Amino acid sequence: QVQLVESGGGLVQAGGSLRLSCAASGNILSMGAMGWYRQAPGKQRELVAGIGSGGSANYADSVKGRFTISRDNAKNTVYLQMNSLKPEDTAVYYCYADVVGGDYRLQKSWGQGTQVTVSS
Repeated sequence: QVQLVESGGGLVQAGGSLRLSCAASGNILSMGAMGWYRQAPGKQRELVAGIGSGGSANYADSVKGRFTISRDNAKNTVYLQMNSLKPEDTAVYYCYADVVGGDYRLQKSWGQGTQVTVSS
């Protein structure tokens, strides 16, 4: 069983910054891609950013130049630095990780979600 625990969400004014963290724990044999999705009220969940095990990253067009994803493989942790936040960034942010656990199966694990609210 693999658990992902997120932290760092909150309320911030437009133009401000937040840093999200997501730590994976449990019986982890290997970790593949990690990243973040978000879901705003009434909208579908969308990919915000992802990062491969080697560090290659991809971003949604709406966050390019403002958000930076990084990971610490030794800590099984992924981060999302969010700068120049806009009200439209308001959403619940979910981290994910592609993990091979003790059962030797590759599965996508999800965090519980953390609320990010940007006031105008």
